[in-house]
Amino acid sequence: LAKTTIDDIAKMAHMGKASIYYYFTSKEAIFKEVVEKEGKILKEKLIEAVNSQNTPQDKIRGYLITRMTGIKDLSNYYRALREEYLKHYSFIEKARAAYDSFEITMISTILSEGQNKGIFDIEDITLAAETIVAAMKGMEYQWSLEGSKEEIIEKIDVLLKILFKGVEKRN
Repeated sequence: LAKTTIDDIAKMAHMGKASIYYYFTSKEAIFKEVVEKEGKILKEKLIEAVNSQNTPQDKIRGYLITRMTGIKDLSNYYRALREEYLKHYSFIEKARAAYDSFEITMISTILSEGQNKGIFDIEDITLAAETIVAAMKGMEYQWSLEGSKEEIIEKIDVLLKILFKGVEKRN
């Protein structure tokens, strides 16, 4: 963002510089609009992924797959959520907080559904949701670098086996 000029943006958009300034006051305003649009796209995809599944387990799987593969495609939004040097833009902190809240709410809703159906046994749903979200954040960067959607899905399935079955040996 720091090295990008309005001229660069105008060329990429096939617009005149004056047209860009008509709609946006600065390149930061453009970046804000892009980040908000990409965030909305990701949230819509996540809601659709969850709503297309029947069981709480499949809803969590659909959510994780969509999130971990979809965030790669939305590079501006991902950068806004991850990169420290962007923190000085006030809208970035708001976007991060709103997205964190969205994720915790989505996962909590799925976990509550599983709890109500007798599928999950969770002492603290909010804490469980926060833990799942933190785990996703911890893995997203490495997983996004490592390659294909299929590889990410394989890793998600291993993670979900641990989440649903635990690590203790059963008799």
